[in-house]
Amino acid sequence: MPTPDPVSECRSWRSAADLLGDHPHARAALLGAPLAEGSLTPGRCDLAPGIIRETLKRFSVYDLETGTDLAALAVHDGGDLPLKCVRPADAFEPVREAAAALAARHELVMLLGGNNAVTRPGVHALGDLARTGLITLDAHFDLRDTDCGLLNGNPVRALLEDGLPGAHIAQIGLAPFANTRRMHDTAREAGISVRTLADVRTRGIEAVVTEALERLAAHCDVIAADFDIDVIDRAQCPGAPGARPGGLPAPDFFTAARLIAAHPKVKLVDLTEFDPSLDVSSITALTAGRWACEILAGLSLRPAATG
Repeated sequence: MPTPDPVSECRSWRSAADLLGDHPHARAALLGAPLAEGSLTPGRCDLAPGIIRETLKRFSVYDLETGTDLAALAVHDGGDLPLKCVRPADAFEPVREAAAALAARHELVMLLGGNNAVTRPGVHALGDLARTGLITLDAHFDLRDTDCGLLNGNPVRALLEDGLPGAHIAQIGLAPFANTRRMHDTAREAGISVRTLADVRTRGIEAVVTEALERLAAHCDVIAADFDIDVIDRAQCPGAPGARPGGLPAPDFFTAARLIAAHPKVKLVDLTEFDPSLDVSSITALTAGRWACEILAGLSLRPAATG
């Protein structure tokens, strides 16, 4: 029997999960925010951070299409916050404080929800709302009223009420028959940039995302991006309770992730609304894992910080 090669693929396989660890000086940091309370559709979004970490074991660190190699890109894993049975209002400070601490030390924070209510504290973690921008990839406006409390359906409304300027918000992938006229009117009156699924189909995801980044970068010092996985077509994302047929194709979701993460003003990205209890054949888990790889690939395109 031949002697095994010391660099055999069988022995030297490195997965994306191997990038995670205690790396306080890494460019990227990961934080789990397994918030499930306050969901309009009860489910198990709290399982998502652990499932995503586990799924990263199925991805290599090399993208053969572009020649991108993530092997040298460590990711500091900040663990999961204890949010079991915690309501969004009570989760605000723990998520904000933990994300802010990581943002102070790392170039990019990857916040793994949990439901979409984690987006509000994630944006606040970047500091002054007057200098912060927000991009959402979401089938929904998330502009429900807050009179019934904080929910996964109103983080954008809450941020407007907190003082985030509407002109600092760009929403991409909004779906037909998933929103209300009043929400649409609210978005327009606030000055939010609204790009529907039809806009993406007509113009292409690269053009729409690039426009949003340029628009916000002209007025904001830092940008957060919310990737609500229910923006993806339901057939390609069964583990997203809010996903609809005719949604964004998964490849567009990945393209948007890499483009957004490559922008130097993007400081925090989140992935929300993945419910592993609804998944089929790990389709959504693998989509979330690929998203994480695309985010890191985008970060690798930035010039490394010096000094």
